[in-house]
Amino acid sequence: MKWKELQHSNEQGWYLQFTQKKTKGVETLPISDQARELLGTKGEAETPIFDGLKYNGGTSIKIQRWMLQAGITKQITFHCARHTFATLQLTMDTDIYTVSKLLGHKNLKTTQVYAKIIDKKKVEAVNRIPDLSL
Repeated sequence: MKWKELQHSNEQGWYLQFTQKKTKGVETLPISDQARELLGTKGEAETPIFDGLKYNGGTSIKIQRWMLQAGITKQITFHCARHTFATLQLTMDTDIYTVSKLLGHKNLKTTQVYAKIIDKKKVEAVNRIPDLSL
């Protein structure tokens, strides 16, 4: 992701516009004001936003170190962030079509995997209600 892909308009606010490597489709994804603020000072157009960050096996090792320092022993990858984002959006009642578009899925069935996770959580929540012995 390069700085030239970060854009702003009065109608949309902050957003990223980029070409997906996997599908070659142009995507426009809104980002929150807080996310934009966390990116810091805008750099040159061709400079990567996360300069020096490379996605490779070594990156996963760095993530694992951060996780261990935080006391988390679960296996975590960059891709887990997508799963967390999708699950949180569905949990907060964002419709599945919108979540699908935000993830760049071409097929809604791909996104439905996350909906099944949410359905399971709903069943678990309902079953937590104690027997009222009526």
